[in-house]
Amino acid sequence: MDQGLVRGIYGEATQISSLREADRVLDFFERGLRRQGASHVLVTGLPLPRRAASKLILRIVWPDLRNGGHVIDVSNTDPLLRRCLGTRRAFGIGPNPLGDEGVAEASETLSRSDLIAAAGGPVARLIAVPIHDLNPYQGCVVIAGQDLDFDPATIAGLEYYCLAAFRTLIEVGRLDPTRPGELSDRERHVLTLSAAGKTASEIAGLLEISQRTVHAHLQNACDKMNAANKTQTVVEALRYGQIVL
Repeated sequence: MDQGLVRGIYGEATQISSLREADRVLDFFERGLRRQGASHVLVTGLPLPRRAASKLILRIVWPDLRNGGHVIDVSNTDPLLRRCLGTRRAFGIGPNPLGDEGVAEASETLSRSDLIAAAGGPVARLIAVPIHDLNPYQGCVVIAGQDLDFDPATIAGLEYYCLAAFRTLIEVGRLDPTRPGELSDRERHVLTLSAAGKTASEIAGLLEISQRTVHAHLQNACDKMNAANKTQTVVEALRYGQIVL
């Protein structure tokens, strides 16, 4: 662990919060990530079901090492993005010289990630930082590079730095905190009440709407979450930050 780099990233988080132009924020952010050893950088929102990832990308520098360095297209079904949806903590992937099994990880599912394959496949070193503290917005920062440090102190610093960058991007108007396909406020309210065990009749009475309208809101939520039934709708809505129980 380079103590200077760790201290530096906290200082850069303070500096980035003072910037007021979106391009300057992203440029400063990328330079800070490169100082941590990143050769590949992806800063993006996490897409909702059946929505394209490309429209949510804020910065991508991800040369494909398999084909001469062309920047890859990011799929909304990439296992690495799916992994970011399922965890709130940053994680590393790839060879880990420190032997910290709690931070560095690899799995058969992640091995199918095009992002990982483009960055070097089995020998790639990546750190992914999910962003879930801007509810309902969800995003992530993924970096790759042979010199990345998997030390827990470095990972914690990156989490702090990435969240500061996303918050600043919202403040300067570069980042819309809503994403295409979000549940409406009423759909969230109805689904939350339903998940809490309320019947359609009870929800209708509480919200002073008809039972038909209740069922319509639940069906709309089901369609948006690409779910097969109410239970799956609740699970997916929780995963995508659409409701909180």
